[in-house]
Amino acid sequence: MTRTRRGAFAAAALIAAIGLAVLGAWQVERRAWKHALVAAVDARIHAAPVVAPGPDRWGRINAKADAYRRVTATGILRHDSETLVQAVTDHGPGFWVLTPLETSRFTLLVNRGFVPKDRREPETRAAGNMAGAVTVTALLRLTEPEGAFLRSNDPAANRWYSRDVAAIAKARGLRNAAPYFVDADARPNPGGYPVGGLTVVRFPDNHLVYALTWFALCALSLFFAWRLWRIRD
Repeated sequence: MTRTRRGAFAAAALIAAIGLAVLGAWQVERRAWKHALVAAVDARIHAAPVVAPGPDRWGRINAKADAYRRVTATGILRHDSETLVQAVTDHGPGFWVLTPLETSRFTLLVNRGFVPKDRREPETRAAGNMAGAVTVTALLRLTEPEGAFLRSNDPAANRWYSRDVAAIAKARGLRNAAPYFVDADARPNPGGYPVGGLTVVRFPDNHLVYALTWFALCALSLFFAWRLWRIRD
């Protein structure tokens, strides 16, 4: 190998090492951000509930500040306009039951919980369809637009794979619907269904592994560049 080619390979290895080091540092920063997010969410989940945000605050709702915040709302549940969204939980496959809650100011989609496939029809769980004014305590969740992985929502066929608030509100003719939904807590419903309190709060944290991988590749690139530099004609 000529000196020129060795120099070119060594330069390429050094450039690669710099890029890999940047990627490793980025993963370290992401890890710190993820840990801060987990701590913030944990604090929200265990905090005292606040009143569900009304129309004056909808434009300021975001994942960083509001996701998984405990909220409370009072209104009338419109069981005749519920929406079933396919779900897989520790209880097996079935559906989330999203029911509009009409408050004095706006309509809020409440994920009342899970029902198995044999409880899909409302008459099989009529005892849980509470009438009159109710107060729900729940976790604020951001909308899940369009659908799930490789499965798009089909409002015309009433097939739902994600909790797309805007699409559900449009399909059900809901007025002044909040741009978020809420997951009901584990308070039992009459008759046992729907089963609430099944929100999974889990954030993947593989950033340390990724960082170590990038730094290891960086070290290999530096070693390769050093070996090329050490070679004599």
